[in-house]
Amino acid sequence: MSAVAHPDLILRGGLVTTLDPGNPTASAVAIAGGVFTAVGSDREVMGLAGPETRVVDLRGRRVVPGLIDNHLHLIRGGLNFNMELRWDGVRSLADAMAMLKRQVAVTPPPQWVRVVGGFTEHQFAEKRLPTLEELNAVAPDTPVFLLHLYDRALLNAAALRAVGYTRDTPEPPGGSILRDASGNPTGLLLAKPNAAILYATLAKGPKLPFEYQVNSTRHFMRELNRLGVTGAIDAGGGFQNYPEDYRVVQTLAEAGQLTVRLAYNLFTQKPKAEKEDFLAWTTSSRYKQGDDYFRHNGAGEMLVFSAADFEDFRQPRPDLAPEMEDELEGVVRVLAENRWPWRLHATYDETISRALDVFERVNQDIPLRGLNWFFDHAETISEVSIDRIAALGGGIAIQHRMAYQGEDFVERYGHGAAAATPPVARMLEKGVPVSAGTDATRVASYNPWVAISWLVTGRTVGGMQLTPRRNCLDRETALRLWTEKVTWFSNEEGKKGRIQVGQLADLIVPDRDVLACAEAEIADTVSDLTVVGGKVVYAAGLFSALDDNPPPPAMPDWSPVRTFKGYGAWGERPVRAEAAVAREASASCGCAMSCGLHGHAHATAWSSQAPVSDLKSFWGALGCACWAV
Repeated sequence: MSAVAHPDLILRGGLVTTLDPGNPTASAVAIAGGVFTAVGSDREVMGLAGPETRVVDLRGRRVVPGLIDNHLHLIRGGLNFNMELRWDGVRSLADAMAMLKRQVAVTPPPQWVRVVGGFTEHQFAEKRLPTLEELNAVAPDTPVFLLHLYDRALLNAAALRAVGYTRDTPEPPGGSILRDASGNPTGLLLAKPNAAILYATLAKGPKLPFEYQVNSTRHFMRELNRLGVTGAIDAGGGFQNYPEDYRVVQTLAEAGQLTVRLAYNLFTQKPKAEKEDFLAWTTSSRYKQGDDYFRHNGAGEMLVFSAADFEDFRQPRPDLAPEMEDELEGVVRVLAENRWPWRLHATYDETISRALDVFERVNQDIPLRGLNWFFDHAETISEVSIDRIAALGGGIAIQHRMAYQGEDFVERYGHGAAAATPPVARMLEKGVPVSAGTDATRVASYNPWVAISWLVTGRTVGGMQLTPRRNCLDRETALRLWTEKVTWFSNEEGKKGRIQVGQLADLIVPDRDVLACAEAEIADTVSDLTVVGGKVVYAAGLFSALDDNPPPPAMPDWSPVRTFKGYGAWGERPVRAEAAVAREASASCGCAMSCGLHGHAHATAWSSQAPVSDLKSFWGALGCACWAV
């Protein structure tokens, strides 16, 4: 280990999983100037402390690198987060509808109540979505828009009036407006299989003013920090225009208020004019422009609309247009000539193999190796395609969409086909760069622990055993796919993703030992301490006193975020019993014996996990004396 004198921050007394092969475990870390300057034992690291060094006692808790989502629509999600009622993680439709009813009561006209993805009917005990009759009964006058994956949207009568859909509204290309016997829209919109009608309808709703969008983005990042996310690659998105919709994040970056490191990709919005977009962008934007908090990461996930194979597994696989190859080649040549990496949305192997034909043709003239280009999703990729990607120097970014759509996939293709969808273990065996993410906020939830649980257990959020154990990953491998392995996809290898001297100081202290807890508990994990660049950006439970810079209240004042907060409506939950007991016992302690580590906060020590790997030093002369009280 090496060190710089007088760190800004020292974390000591923990079980640190570094993911550094040369130094896999430690008990303490030192941070100065936003990077790790020492990683080692308590005695080694504490010897570096100066009078201004802030020291945090981890009390035997597990520490891991901060999580990095390889595919998150953070910019678009941030613009809208404060307007959205999140059903992510809600266990029953009855609870979800009760939330909806409460939100309707406080939402003023002409605003909508929006439930925009991140959930599936399979997570509910009732195993169904609400009916249109139920939506209209709960909200007779307030527009309600409910988006379910890439599959469908439900609009109540008030929402139909707001968007102006009538019997005279024509059928959209690639979608369907369901109608009654008289030809009037019922409120059900279907993607068949193109989701354009769903997103175009959502785009008709009111938008937040710029100041509120800044506040909304801060709250979305806060929610991600609560779940242990310290970085992400933004995959662009439909109706996310550059540079207009990037102004909010740029404003936060300039103000030093980003709490999630963000590498962003540019996503074309112009069918049949995609090449013109990328010609303009490669002239006006520079690859990697920005800094460690906000930087440009290339093109995609949409390169050309003719190559998009939307993954609505309730519908048959779409056949891509015959002009796809020519259109894709035109864009890829522009990118390769300008040395811009790209990412390409591709659900099915049929899409991947056709795209690879294009990439191989371009590679004959412009070598692609070293560009760090990759496919997103790749649920049904074949071994042949994996080998072709490896030969061209590409990568594969997988997400946990099957955790939300696995039941639909099985119904159409069977359990056998779902056993390796996507074949993550096989990708790793073949040595292709692989990383993991969510594809949140619409197709799946932004909760990284649901994704990690899916990788480890093979189960959907509805409880179906989708992936057999032989195709599941061990916990450390899954954690690596969410940390160090993501850095290849943003050309930041060696810069972050590990707790290692010289790397960016991003780490989390989960509320449970994620490497040892019961598998069924992984998906319920949250962070009790999240550090980005050596700064505490979220703290709770035993570390709540460190949380000294939360964002201002969510705007507007009727925002669902004020009441329900985020995943699983956690704002409605009582304070965790462990933290409440610790605070009460610490406050009322009147004993005469103060512990060298915890002071009079004896209950804090009793409710924390002892560092069993180092029992002698923990209970020794310099260790914890709470148990002697």
